[in-house]
Amino acid sequence: MKTIEIVGYKRANLGKTEAKSLRAEGQVPCVIYGGEEQIHFSAPAILFRELVYTAEAHFVKVNVEGTEYGCIMQDIQFHPVSEMILHVDFLQWFAGKPIKMDIPVHLTGVSKGVSNGGTLIHKRRLLTIKALPKNMPEHIDLDITALDFGKAIKVSDVITDNFEILDTPQASIAVVEVPRALRGKSIDDEGEEEGVEGAEEGAGGEEAPAAAE
Repeated sequence: MKTIEIVGYKRANLGKTEAKSLRAEGQVPCVIYGGEEQIHFSAPAILFRELVYTAEAHFVKVNVEGTEYGCIMQDIQFHPVSEMILHVDFLQWFAGKPIKMDIPVHLTGVSKGVSNGGTLIHKRRLLTIKALPKNMPEHIDLDITALDFGKAIKVSDVITDNFEILDTPQASIAVVEVPRALRGKSIDDEGEEEGVEGAEEGAGGEEAPAAAE
C-alpha cells in the first residue's frame, strides 16, 4: 500500500482559539493516538490533498519535528459550508498488531446485465477490513462481467487473502437492476399469454362452471 508523508509541528497550546488561528494560517490541527501517548500537532493543509481526495486507501508516515510515526487516517472533520479540513485523527499502527481500515471496492469488467440494458447499482463502495498492516489491500477488485439481471455480488462472494471483512456477509456490493421497460414488457407478455390460454380452453368445448345463483 502506498504511503503518504505528512510533516507537522507540535502544538504549543490546545483549544478552540488556537485551532482557529492555525486554520487561518493554512494549518490543520491533528492528533495521533494508539501509542503510549497522544501527540497533538498541526500540518499544512496542502499536504492532505493526496491523502483525502483520492479513491485509494493509504498509510501515512507522520513526521512530527523529526520523529516518525506509522499511521492511518482514522477520522476527518470538514467545515459544513466551506468544506475546509477542520481536524484529522491519526491512529498509530504497529507491525504485529491488526488494524481496521475502510478499503475502496473497484468494479472491473462490463456486466452482462448492463450490456443488455440493465442498470448497475454500486451499493457498497467501501469494505471494512481487518488485517496486519503488511496484508492490508490498497483496494479490492471485483469482476462483474457475469453479473446478470437481478443478480448481486455480496460481501460473502469476496475472496479474502490474509485479511478479514467485517461487513455483514449477506450485504450486497453491486447489483444489476432490470430496466423498467423490460419489466413492463415482461408483465404485459405474461398477461397476454394467460388470455390466450384462457381463450383456447373456452374454444375446446369445456363447460364453463355454472354461475352461482
